[in-house]
Amino acid sequence: MELREIECFLVLAEEMHFRRTAERLHLSPARVSQTIRLLERRVGAALFERTSRRVRLTSLGERFYQEVRPAYQELHRAFDRVSAAARQVDGALRLGFLGSAANELTADILGRFRSRYPACLVTLSEVHCADPLGPLRSQDVDVLITRLPVREADLTVGPVLLSEPRMLAVPRGHRFARRESVSVEDLAEEVVVDVAGPAPDYWWEFHAPARTPSGRRVPRGQAVATFQELLAQVAAGLGVSPVVESVSRYNARPDVVLVPVRDMPDSEVALVWRTAEETALVRAFAEVAVEVIGESRLHAVPA
Repeated sequence: MELREIECFLVLAEEMHFRRTAERLHLSPARVSQTIRLLERRVGAALFERTSRRVRLTSLGERFYQEVRPAYQELHRAFDRVSAAARQVDGALRLGFLGSAANELTADILGRFRSRYPACLVTLSEVHCADPLGPLRSQDVDVLITRLPVREADLTVGPVLLSEPRMLAVPRGHRFARRESVSVEDLAEEVVVDVAGPAPDYWWEFHAPARTPSGRRVPRGQAVATFQELLAQVAAGLGVSPVVESVSRYNARPDVVLVPVRDMPDSEVALVWRTAEETALVRAFAEVAVEVIGESRLHAVPA
């Protein structure tokens, strides 16, 4: 039984007129008649008596009306209650972040959000590079601050928070350490630290390409599971690794040097969440993020 059939029945029971029922439901009178006939076939008996002069409920139709109408009204009230709850900005927001993706802007966004929605609780948890989307998929976090690209059918990519240059992490004393920059082609002559995890292949390819633009294979070294393990491998001279510029601020080490990679695209950081579970709380956080980003860019423009 379709909800539209019930709605059509109840309106016709109130109007007792096919044209007025059609006008209320924005349908044609023929469509109303067709819907009622279909409902009567489902029930197995006539619900209305129809003549050229009037329409009225049969005794069975009257019984059906008395039983269905309260249930239909309660269904609408339940929908209204849930809809109101979905629009309400309160509760707890679990925010995941991938390493240095949670930069200075994140603190500004959190400060603005807490000020605007003091009843909301925001908790933070770190996500490892080996599985950047895992905590979102397992519903351990509601919103994720992560590095793009993210091309998943069930995930929404929200506002981009920042874009930063790519660097190559090499051990101090490495032949690249004193260069002003390196090329992606240089990776074919080095062993790149591997990262083991279930991140999408396209994500790995963007952050640590398997081949250079000319098609040369990039050798892979020992696999690690966390970013600190990666830096330790680099410092020990067991490989090099593409990273981002903010590593120099948040994960600086005296035994690791960062060299700009001149021909790698910048790395973007964005908010990502599960599309099917987008709530008013998630939307409110994204809106605050857009505000803070806009202000930061405005202040960054020279006068």
